[in-house]
Amino acid sequence: MKPPRRFGVRTVATILGIRLAYRLGSRLAPRRTVAHAARVFQTPLPSSRERADHAAALTSAREARIDVDGRPIATYVWGDPATRPYLLFVHGWSSMGLRWESWMPQVLAKGWAAVAFDQPGHGRSGGDLCTLPDFANTVTAVARHYGDPEGVVAHSLGGAAVALALDGGWTTKRVVLIAAAADVEGATRRFARFVRLSERLRPKLHELLAERTGVLIDDLHIARHAPKRTQPVLVVHDRGDPEVPMEEAAMYMKLWPGATLLETRGLGHRAVVDDKAVREAALNFLSPR
Repeated sequence: MKPPRRFGVRTVATILGIRLAYRLGSRLAPRRTVAHAARVFQTPLPSSRERADHAAALTSAREARIDVDGRPIATYVWGDPATRPYLLFVHGWSSMGLRWESWMPQVLAKGWAAVAFDQPGHGRSGGDLCTLPDFANTVTAVARHYGDPEGVVAHSLGGAAVALALDGGWTTKRVVLIAAAADVEGATRRFARFVRLSERLRPKLHELLAERTGVLIDDLHIARHAPKRTQPVLVVHDRGDPEVPMEEAAMYMKLWPGATLLETRGLGHRAVVDDKAVREAALNFLSPR
């Protein structure tokens, strides 16, 4: 869960109500409050589904569904990944696979095919709850289904998922991480501060997340994964990103061997994905010839 980007009167009133409820609940009903917080933390915003349905009516992609852990996952294909090298695109939290549509004219012009998909609970995929382990598992399933991609472009939580998922029996030649998250515990800290969940309840929040996914939060930090990566990586991050701090880009630069940094200013967390200069730099990095 992330704070809204614009605060209208109703939004402010809703936020204040949520914060009051969590502040009181943390003291009076901690077990129920942290259980509610765990569910909220794992629930994508419904706008992901609304935007995906609208985009699906306009896209040039072919939509296909694959089964991942009993959930239908919507995938979107441009070109033919069976006969051409393809790029795999991975969206972030409460986003959707078709958010990459603006990249496709240049991707196809360079001779690649492309595959994107909706994470569980996002877009046109099944499921309700989703966290980083679900993101990583789905990246692996899609990469295995379509075969090893030539390169991967990932945004936000999708970047962390790729760093983890490359352990999963698939590979790629090059990776571009845009505004990539690195520290899940940092995300739960920001979430708890936003809703006013007591800091003393955050370890219990981590326990509840691990109970569903079977993965301890310490095992999700990219410090356990990035040092093992051998692919060249381009780390793109905006200096003023309000959702994933620049310090997390610094973690990738320190931990992923041979990482290259592209720092932007004034683009924030989302517009950086659609910036023409960022797109050109990323595609040039993925085609070093």
